This record gives sequence, C-alpha cells and structure tokens, in this order.
Amino acid sequence: MLNVSVLVSGSKGNSTLVCTDDAIVLVDAGVSYKKTAEMLEELRINPQKIDAIVISHEHTDHVGGAGVLSRKIKAPIYITRPTMVMSAHKIGKLPVDPVFFDVGDTLQIKNMRINTFTSSHDAVDSSNFLIYNEEKQDKKLVIATDLGYAPQILINKLKLATTIVLESNHDVDMLMNGIYDWDLKQRVKSRKGHLSNEQAVGIISTVLSEKLDRVILAHLSEQNNCPKIAYNLMNELLKEMRAKTQLSVASQTIATPLFEV
Repeated sequence: MLNVSVLVSGSKGNSTLVCTDDAIVLVDAGVSYKKTAEMLEELRINPQKIDAIVISHEHTDHVGGAGVLSRKIKAPIYITRPTMVMSAHKIGKLPVDPVFFDVGDTLQIKNMRINTFTSSHDAVDSSNFLIYNEEKQDKKLVIATDLGYAPQILINKLKLATTIVLESNHDVDMLMNGIYDWDLKQRVKSRKGHLSNEQAVGIISTVLSEKLDRVILAHLSEQNNCPKIAYNLMNELLKEMRAKTQLSVASQTIATPLFEV
C-alpha cells in the first residue's frame, strides 16, 4: 500500500505524510512539532513511528519545524548539502546525522522509494518527489509544489503518477490587484516562483490519463487565491475531459484524509 495526507500546505507551513505498510515519512516540516503531532494523531499515526523527514528546499515554510521534530522523534533528516548549508541555522543541532542526497537520487526508506528531481524555484537546490512502494510499483505519488513552470522532467514524472499533489498557488488577477509590492508579485509570477491556478490546469491537461486517480491542489496563497476558485477551475477541466479523477484542495489548517494512492 501507499497512502498520503497533506497535513498542512501554504505560505505559513508545509508538510505531507506518506506511508506504506512498513515506512512512515514526512515530506517537509514547516510547522511546529505540536501542530504536526496533533495532525498525525488525528490520522492515528504515532509521531514516534516516523522513519524520516525529507526536505525539498530551505524556505522556512518547508524546513522551519524540521529540527525540533527530528529532536523530538529521533528521526533523520534527508536533505541536500546545499540546502543544509542554507538551513543549518533554522534546523539547529540534530540527534542523528542528516542523510545527504543529490537531486536526482532515489532514496530508499524501508520499502518506500523516493525519486528526487529538480524543481524550478528560487531556492538553492530545490526538489520535487516521485514516491512509490517497491512492492507495488504501479501506484505512484508525485509531490510537485514550489515551482514557477513545468519543465519536461516534471511532465515526465507526472505522467507516471496515479496521485498528484500539485501546486495551485495563485489567481493571477488576485495577485496582480492584491497587496503585494511589485517586486514580490514579479517573483511569484516568475519561472522561479509559484504556479498559478491556470498553470496547474494546463499541466494536468497535459498529463491526464485514465490512470490518474486523484489530484490534490496544494500551496494555495491565502492572500492571492481562494480554494473555491482553484477547485472550480480544475474541476471544469476534469468534467470537460470526462475524467474520473478525484479532486481535493489541501488546507493551511486541516489535514486531508489519508488517501490511498
């Protein structure tokens, strides 16, 4: 089996639970230990059973809680060396040595395999992830957030997925007419920024097939987006394509159910 729950997603913090029958992994840890533990316990997951914390990049909303979490549960952090250099002051002293990887490596955590691949984001060594249970490789999860556009490597990975966690960060009109200063608006819209709702729809339209069981929209901006807008735009595509794909929107405050991939 392979299950996923987006515990929290947005500019205030990001963390996704992925588990098999043998391995429990958190992808990113951007909120407090207390909040992470509460959400895990709601899903009947013991935080002390976590095998690893895998970090995508050094921004605080992805790594801010990783050090405390690692110290509380004595689990290793999997991270690239450049990301560790940029994050060391946020993470602090660790109870166990970090496990370093290069973007492009495949990580083995018990019977879970995590294929790392590059992400187009304004971070030193940002990565996205394709995850599967080595005992049931027909079911694959891709976590793809914090990217400004969809390079071909991302499209290739998404075509393999049966479940996709995909960024749908902003509504372009809300962003451009919103309170952000001009430089920040340009950063969000750039090829190293974040995907808009329209970009997310375009990506799914490219990779959609009968095997895509579920899409979870993630990393929505509280200032520049609305869950209903993001959901409706993607749902229009799925209806138009007569797809049976299930659609959900991740939240900044409430974990998604533990979905089977």
